[in-house]
Amino acid sequence: MQTNVELVREEKPAASMEEKAAVFEQLMQVSGAYQNDFYLARILSSWVVNQGVLPKYLGLSAENFQDLVARHYSDHQVLVNVNNKAEFDRKRIPEWEDLVNLMLEFRAGNDWSERWIAEIVAAACMGFDHLWQDLGLWSRGELTEILRLNFPQLALRNNKDMKWKKFLYKQLCERDSTFVCRAPSCDVCADYQVCFGPEE
Repeated sequence: MQTNVELVREEKPAASMEEKAAVFEQLMQVSGAYQNDFYLARILSSWVVNQGVLPKYLGLSAENFQDLVARHYSDHQVLVNVNNKAEFDRKRIPEWEDLVNLMLEFRAGNDWSERWIAEIVAAACMGFDHLWQDLGLWSRGELTEILRLNFPQLALRNNKDMKWKKFLYKQLCERDSTFVCRAPSCDVCADYQVCFGPEE
């Protein structure tokens, strides 16, 4: 079911950890007091230095991106003129809306940014790497934390620590009753490590 046709990691000069950390610190200095400030700053700092696969406006509309920046980082200067990214055409990714709706069905309801997080995560699902890397998060643990914070009941379903991208697509398959795996259960599948192996 996963198409992975839209976002491909481009070959770009590797940014140093120091550059990314500097952007992160700048964002956190002007952040508000919202639940996703930290995680969005992680994503944005990687995006600014061309890490991850997130497209123009992180996959959000231009208006929503501007609202996100204004709300969480006081229209911070480091995010101006970074949108030399690929355009994101949601219509070419049929499961994008399904992924967003899946996450929003389980949203915690604590903060408006849960909607933006769902759209950003769905956009990153179009990449070819591990989801935390495609998002520009700094570790898989951060992805687990952001999903537990924003979509707690959905995150609880991943009780065997399946890789998050595979888990989200498996949820869509189960909803549609379309099972692409031939194994009767994950525990007896020959490709178990593909879905459950380490992601570092």
